[in-house]
Amino acid sequence: MDLSTIIGLGLGTAMILWSMIGGGSGLMIYANIPSAAMVIGGSFAALMISNPLPRMMKIMAITQKIFKIQNFEVERIITTLVKFSEKARRDGLLALEDELEMVEEEFMKKGIQFVVDGTDPEIIKTMLYTELNQQQGRHEEGIKLYGDWGSLAPAFGMVGTLAGLIAMLANLSDADAIGAGMSLALITTMYGSILANFIFIPFKNKLEDRDKEETLVNEIIIEGILSIQSGDNPRILEAKLVSFLPPEKREAVLAEINAE
Repeated sequence: MDLSTIIGLGLGTAMILWSMIGGGSGLMIYANIPSAAMVIGGSFAALMISNPLPRMMKIMAITQKIFKIQNFEVERIITTLVKFSEKARRDGLLALEDELEMVEEEFMKKGIQFVVDGTDPEIIKTMLYTELNQQQGRHEEGIKLYGDWGSLAPAFGMVGTLAGLIAMLANLSDADAIGAGMSLALITTMYGSILANFIFIPFKNKLEDRDKEETLVNEIIIEGILSIQSGDNPRILEAKLVSFLPPEKREAVLAEINAE
């Protein structure tokens, strides 16, 4: 589980509720069903108009990715690629076929199989990058979904504000109607702002981070496979792949490679 997301949601909710309670009037004055219907229902309906139904059907699966951290084990992947490079230099590229069963990543397994089959390097590069681009396209769907929702929620908050002001101005002689209209106007804006800035936009940002993490891993794999196919020195490959990592992780990877 992604503790950053969970702690952030918990802390943010606590701060928002504490601020509301601190006003001295209690939480119930902030509860307004028409405002919630306007912002949540209206923005979701607009989201459905903006996106095809098959994408909308994936919204729960997309949301799950926000709360899960996928451990790509980049250090293990780099170590494996360096070992494959050493074996290929020593025993030839065909010897890698015996190692395919131990490869957990389907993307890496596919690339190594291309190498074993003697596929042209340019074709390997094109096919792997095509698959990477397709992966990024799938990720972009989820990013767009929450990006759209983050834009629509404040807009519907503003629609609610206008509706409340219209109701208020239409009944200036009725003090109760003025209060109800102003309440609808302000609370609807608040709902839209909270949902957009506390939920939808942060969720979009988190999905962008997930995409960058997986893209980095697959770029490392592509670089490793192309280097193995071209017969690069394993030490050169090692230095090349380790350069993808942040400095604090490089020493650990190098130590693991040299220990084997």
